[in-house]
Amino acid sequence: MCDYRQSQIPTQGINELSCNQNDADLSDKKDGTWARLLPIGAAFSRVDLTNETTTFGRRSDCDVILTKDSALCAATAYSNVHFKIRREFSIKTGSHALLEDLSTNGTFINGEKLGKGRIQALKNNCEISLSKKDNKAFIFIDLESSDDKFYPSQLRDKYTITKTLGKGAYGEVKLAFEKNTCEKYAIKIVSKKTFTINGKHKTDLNNQILSEINILKKLEHPCIIKIKEVIDTPDTVFIVLELVEGGELFDKIISIEKYDEPTAKFLFYQMVQAIKYLHDQGITHRDLKPENILLVSNETNESLIKITDFGLSRFFDSTSVMKTFCGTPNYLAPEVLKTRGQGAYTNKIDNWSLGVILYICLVGFPPFSDEKSVQSMEQQIIKGAYSFPAEYWSGISKEAIDLIKNLMCVDPLQRISLDQVLEHDWLKNCPEITKRACDMMSNESNKRQIPSQNEESNCKKLKTNE
Repeated sequence: MCDYRQSQIPTQGINELSCNQNDADLSDKKDGTWARLLPIGAAFSRVDLTNETTTFGRRSDCDVILTKDSALCAATAYSNVHFKIRREFSIKTGSHALLEDLSTNGTFINGEKLGKGRIQALKNNCEISLSKKDNKAFIFIDLESSDDKFYPSQLRDKYTITKTLGKGAYGEVKLAFEKNTCEKYAIKIVSKKTFTINGKHKTDLNNQILSEINILKKLEHPCIIKIKEVIDTPDTVFIVLELVEGGELFDKIISIEKYDEPTAKFLFYQMVQAIKYLHDQGITHRDLKPENILLVSNETNESLIKITDFGLSRFFDSTSVMKTFCGTPNYLAPEVLKTRGQGAYTNKIDNWSLGVILYICLVGFPPFSDEKSVQSMEQQIIKGAYSFPAEYWSGISKEAIDLIKNLMCVDPLQRISLDQVLEHDWLKNCPEITKRACDMMSNESNKRQIPSQNEESNCKKLKTNE
């Protein structure tokens, strides 16, 4: 179905990050540099703080001159002296940085407006915005902070690790800048304390995890997050991932309430292609949900998607399933719930989850809820007790409803395969939509110039059908 050549946390959520090529040297403290401002947004550049006081503004005598090009829009105005950062030192408290807002329109620290004449201490990884909350300018890096002592030297030597992008049950995700290139990555930090499954020996389990991650590193697909490298320590695994900046599908659906049917089809086609690729490699995702589907762009509804956290959930099956029972098992297949995650099941559990996600994309709410039935959510899922209320589904095609029913079939043996999904009328009868999705995936793949025989074959099939 798709003609392209291949490319490829908990949550990644950050917009408009950039680094100019002349910012490539992000090596640690040198030449008297005591702190650094890393740029967010294409118009800003890295600033090394070497003086006791550094001024920022439009005026030509400022240490750092803010130009119109660095404004988010024409209405964004900078003051003659917009703000200044000064370094203070005392024997008792040591060195610290203070930011003073001198502007009319305001300086924002972590989204909070400071106000003219007010001063606030800067913590490591504080985010600075100018004139408007969404005109993000810099991330403050305190080179004298001991925050990074937690990270192993092989990670610190390669990356400047900054703000937290997200947190999950098994760790957190940090934003990082590669020092030699200034490329941005997401680093997933997983504690090995969570690596306890069915009483397996910790060393054996650790070897299994690293073996599996090495397999995942080889995956190349434009709709799957790419693993750059893995750094293993006795207590923690650090997984360096491609950074995706458009946010989660979950948040997008909340903001727009639901997708129209053509857009849902555009996104869903990519999801099916990505999960089919995983299944063809012998990998079951096991934790498909809108939070694990990232959007490359938030500026348009028709965005390239990226599946994240693929394969990793297999390492935590027992624990993660039990935690899901205590939370919201919205996306789990009936056969998983029936056995409490301890039984044998196939990769068709992902197909069920895709059906739930498609349902949500089209109407903006899940098919199962503790609020709408005397049955528990678990029992609703096990019995397949979902419906298509006319007040929400009257404008949606019968083909879409039929596909969801076939994906959300309680009996996994009767549940539709992903090959059958790609041949289903709902996708097959709209070649112009699937072609747009193919073209977007192809453009992403061509950036890496890595061929995919599987998807190239699918694309030839699409062209033949046209």
